[in-house]
Amino acid sequence: MKTTFQFTTVSLRRLGVMAALGAVLTTAAACGGGTTTDATDPAAEGGEAAEALPGEGVTVTAGYALLEELFQTEIVNVGLEQLGYEIGDGKELEYATMHVDIGNGGIDYTASHWEQLHEDFYQESGGEGTMVREGVIVADVLQGYMIDTATAEEYGITSLEQLQDPEIAALFDTDGDGRANLTGCNPGWGCELVIEHQLDEYGLRDTVQHEQGQYFALIADTITRFNQGEPILYYTWTPLWVSGVLTTGEDVQWLNVPYTSLPEAQGEVAEEDTTVDGTNLGFALDQILIVSNREFAEANPAAATFFDLVQIPINDVSAQNQLIQDGEDSPEDVRRHAEEWIAENQEQFDSWIQEAMEAGMQASS
Repeated sequence: MKTTFQFTTVSLRRLGVMAALGAVLTTAAACGGGTTTDATDPAAEGGEAAEALPGEGVTVTAGYALLEELFQTEIVNVGLEQLGYEIGDGKELEYATMHVDIGNGGIDYTASHWEQLHEDFYQESGGEGTMVREGVIVADVLQGYMIDTATAEEYGITSLEQLQDPEIAALFDTDGDGRANLTGCNPGWGCELVIEHQLDEYGLRDTVQHEQGQYFALIADTITRFNQGEPILYYTWTPLWVSGVLTTGEDVQWLNVPYTSLPEAQGEVAEEDTTVDGTNLGFALDQILIVSNREFAEANPAAATFFDLVQIPINDVSAQNQLIQDGEDSPEDVRRHAEEWIAENQEQFDSWIQEAMEAGMQASS
């Protein structure tokens, strides 16, 4: 169901800019460093500050890999607009390409960088030499393997390792070759590297087939099989609408991995880093960060400060993703979702804008 908030981009921008800029100028004046106006000042007569916004004259382009990541991107874009930046057309790119493009300056930022999962992409695209990892925009994101609860309880399946048994694996066979069909990752995604590594590491190559293609087409087929009462085996992550369709603990459950083993590029990861509520998911508990081009960040302290501050609760992202699944999936819908979220969190959002505005003004003084 749609919320009642229907703020336009212009009204959000004007309200946020005036509130934040007014607060900044009040603070500066109180400290003796502000700009004063008199009755002859046109800006004073019009009730608006004559100060230029820190982002004026600068166009910012964002990158993302999935429609489901556009929500957090649009929240960031609204903030950048309130700081005076112009927003260019966003680019939908594969994760590896997106990181290369940020490093090269082809795009300015992404709000879709998984700190652990995308470490390899980050380093191969120049790492700290060309990019800046900013704040955590979505905390405590999960990934792992799931099966339907009915099959798990009937056969006592709790671990991915049990799929070494051909009889257990055959329960999830959908193409008649005797192997389990695992709904997996798109080629080129960071999770592909982990799944391929773990199939070898856990001795599952002979009994499990990693099904790859377009994830959302594959997961739609998986959900259909579940609704028909068939066993299912799939990879997924949070935040994502899938967890709203297949409810964890009721319809499906996470599988343990026998021990923690991740591709070398992810560095040293201990078992405690991959364990949530007693289940070793095999993937590190992760954070989604904003990553920006280093030259852009250094030249735009207002934007960099905002990147470092903005945070969105994971449940809010999942709820918006469910709206996409329910049919509110146009760019205009997602933009509206972002605006409604901001309106519902206006005080917090305005504080981020104010702090970013201060950083921009201090840098230019």
